[in-house]
Amino acid sequence: MRRALVWFRQDLRIHDNEAFIDAMESADEVFGVYVFDSRTFRGKTSFGFPKTGAHRARFIIEAVADLKRQFQVLGSDLIIRIGHPEDELFALAKSLRTSWVFCNRERTQEEVEVQEHLEKKLWSIGQEVRFSRGKMLYYTADLPYPVTHVPDFFTQFRKETEHITAVRQPLPAVTGPLTALPAEVNPGVLPQLSDFHLTAPEYQWITGGEEAGNKRLQAYLWETGAVSHYKETRNDFAGDFYSSQLSPYLAQGCLSPKTIYWEVKNYESQREANESTYALTYELLWRDFFRLMGKKHGNRIFQRQGIREKPVTANLDWEVLEQWIAGKTGVPIIDANMRYFRHTGFLSNRGRQLVASFLIHDLELDWLAGAEYFESQLIDYDPCSNYGNWQYLAGVGTDLREDRYFNIYSQARRYDPQGDFVREWVPELSALTSHLIHLPDQLDPDVLQSANIRLGIDYPLPGVDTERWL
Repeated sequence: MRRALVWFRQDLRIHDNEAFIDAMESADEVFGVYVFDSRTFRGKTSFGFPKTGAHRARFIIEAVADLKRQFQVLGSDLIIRIGHPEDELFALAKSLRTSWVFCNRERTQEEVEVQEHLEKKLWSIGQEVRFSRGKMLYYTADLPYPVTHVPDFFTQFRKETEHITAVRQPLPAVTGPLTALPAEVNPGVLPQLSDFHLTAPEYQWITGGEEAGNKRLQAYLWETGAVSHYKETRNDFAGDFYSSQLSPYLAQGCLSPKTIYWEVKNYESQREANESTYALTYELLWRDFFRLMGKKHGNRIFQRQGIREKPVTANLDWEVLEQWIAGKTGVPIIDANMRYFRHTGFLSNRGRQLVASFLIHDLELDWLAGAEYFESQLIDYDPCSNYGNWQYLAGVGTDLREDRYFNIYSQARRYDPQGDFVREWVPELSALTSHLIHLPDQLDPDVLQSANIRLGIDYPLPGVDTERWL
């Protein structure tokens, strides 16, 4: 009787899960495990931010709860632990006398170190880790070149893969039945946010888990047809269907990229194919690209000099950084986005670009500080995408240009023309009409007085020269 453990991480689903299927095909009895890594859920980044903030921690707990329910439906239960995965899995493997631990391979430093430690511990008792793939849209084996030769520029990567490399069909869901947990195995209990010294967010706009992810996918495509307008709405700052909002489900593996890709292709064949439907699958290519950059360049994606190894001065003024975090910079579109971010754990793609560009090029602060704050707060945090995008904007990543600077005022006028988003999240300025809200420090004093706004008292004066945007 051969037993196996399946170690779930950022693959919290039973559909299109290669490690789960490999285990089912190899072993007679298969048990699932999720370990809340105490280093990730209780640790701090180098700048002192919680490595996992409350928004993402809540989402993950919900996703694990959903996976646990699915295991129970299949006749078993999900084993849940808090601690160091290499220790918890070793203890379970030893007590259950398993032959293997199956998992989908991760490629970034912290995750790789845990994998290697687990491998060494299992070897000591004659067991092994078996790695599976399939967390990307493309399989690396299907690419027209080895990972070491993947182009460092997205456009070149897209042109060389998009029409050459086939996207495989999703694997079927595991349908069981699974073996019930042995009586001596305590399944464990789901942790609460308080177990990680976190406070529940006041606002919950999304629910974690495979079931919720599939519902969102169906709603965005089939129920509303919003995907057909994605290209026109994706630069909005907020709303129910301005974007797919599938990224949290992708980040924790509640949905696989292949599932999303083929569902869009099905929509295109039955409803319509246009620039918007293509634009959604295009974003999946960006996700693959950044993951491949992580595989190719390793730890350099997390380093200040970036994959280009370009010398960068590390400027940091904590008071200014805290104003940026709190949404009190005196620049309304930045403040609105940062307050929304704190409230929801999410930002639109346009919002992310603006607040990052502002921190790097206007405040002239260390981009790593911004990237680490995003790591802490993002509900859809993906290491390669997050740090890859920050490097891209800082001019040390995957772009030949020295930087990608955004004129904040022109961006605000273009994407929030009537000031509605700012008016909602910066109520101190709500009396200002239309686009006047975007640059209050440039307004005539009489306009501010009539709106009963005292800059420097009711709302901060900007700490940057806003005239450069005019």
